[in-house]
Amino acid sequence: MYPSRRKLLTGSVTAATLALARRSFGTEARPAGGAASVRIAVDTRRELGAIATDFIGLGYEISSVSIPGLLSADNRIYVQLLRSLGSAGVIRVGGNTSDYASFAPTGHAVASPKGTVVNTASLRQLGTFLDATGWKLIWGLNLGSGDERQAVEESEAVTTGVKDKLLAFEIGNEPDLFGRGTTHRPKDYSYGDYLKEYRRYKSAIRAKLPHTPFAGPDAAGATDWVTLFAHDEGHDLKLLTHHYYRECAGPSSTMDKLLHPDPKLAPMLEKLRSASKASRTPYRICETNSFCGGGKPGVSDTFGAALWVLDFMFSLASAGCAGVNIETGVNQLGFISSYSPIADDERGTYSAKPEYYGMLAFAQASQGQLLAVDCDAANINLTAYAVVHDWKRLSLQSSTKRYPKMPTCTSPSPNASRARQYYASLGLLSKPKTESRWPAPLSLPKANGSPNAWNPLGTRAAGMRSGSVPQARRF
Repeated sequence: MYPSRRKLLTGSVTAATLALARRSFGTEARPAGGAASVRIAVDTRRELGAIATDFIGLGYEISSVSIPGLLSADNRIYVQLLRSLGSAGVIRVGGNTSDYASFAPTGHAVASPKGTVVNTASLRQLGTFLDATGWKLIWGLNLGSGDERQAVEESEAVTTGVKDKLLAFEIGNEPDLFGRGTTHRPKDYSYGDYLKEYRRYKSAIRAKLPHTPFAGPDAAGATDWVTLFAHDEGHDLKLLTHHYYRECAGPSSTMDKLLHPDPKLAPMLEKLRSASKASRTPYRICETNSFCGGGKPGVSDTFGAALWVLDFMFSLASAGCAGVNIETGVNQLGFISSYSPIADDERGTYSAKPEYYGMLAFAQASQGQLLAVDCDAANINLTAYAVVHDWKRLSLQSSTKRYPKMPTCTSPSPNASRARQYYASLGLLSKPKTESRWPAPLSLPKANGSPNAWNPLGTRAAGMRSGSVPQARRF
């Protein structure tokens, strides 16, 4: 039996409460006449389900696998960064680069947006990384080429390289966009066309590897594809997979927008939950972050993004999602994304960035059963989540952040311009402008006095080359 509601609310437990300023760049909104009165009630009689132990995940372009020493057991700092998020997690390797990539067993490994080459040594290195972290792998196969023979060879090599760490193969990345600006398929490419190709690939792989697990359809935004796929393939799937970004990075991609609810998210999650329930197949958001195209500099890499990712992950868990893969590292355009939870200077230095700490907070607050919460936020942008742990302990974490007005500059960064041009080519954006207003990064103090770094765990967590990463701490 659980303790009484009153005892839980007045005792020491793990729940997470996010109080986000109604106006991100100004004073917190309050009802007319004085201070806001917020009421949060945890209903211990209504369990929403357990949060999966491997809920947390990171997502990588396949080009990352071909970077020497990156995803390797020898990269002790990177290994510890993942282990601090949990002893069980999921790495998803795929992205746009996967539909241009090739496998060459003894060839030279190449990391390139449209010419990545993965070899046997790369996969062996990845296997050591998975062993060191204890995390599982979702691997995306190249559907863009239409060459299932290469997919079979690659599947065999991946299976050999990562052994029991393979969770599932995906066939194709964002196939619902294949007919929308990519060179992979004609404009009339449909779900039916994808299903035929998927089944052809699956049959060829299963002929060599009979027990191979699959996930899909890895949709970018066509949630109806997931519903159809759940009906057609749900009996033979490990996971249903879907992507999510608030929008593609542009002038409207502000912190204020990021910290407020996305009207399209809840309906999408409800459709995914229904498809999952009908097919009895878990669903996972296997590629996501704030703004696609590498994020918005000055927004995606600031403290507010930590609040966003913490709230976002609890929103997914509350909607019955089995897990999430937060994109990090080099993106499909060849540069390190500003939204990356783990910073990488591409010279061997790795550090925790704001989103990492949001993930870390979730990791510490999410170990148990989600409980229903009734929240009267009094017109404040506030969300609340409650988790009861195995030992019936409940805790409350509250966080309210206010942002100053951010300075702006009149021209976007070169990387941001490349991102907008790319997504405009897919028809996902209007034609990019040559000049627009972009927020400059906040200058946050660092322990050693240098600006532009947010480091709540101390100097050891930022800019490291050797030594150990501090273990996760309670905030």
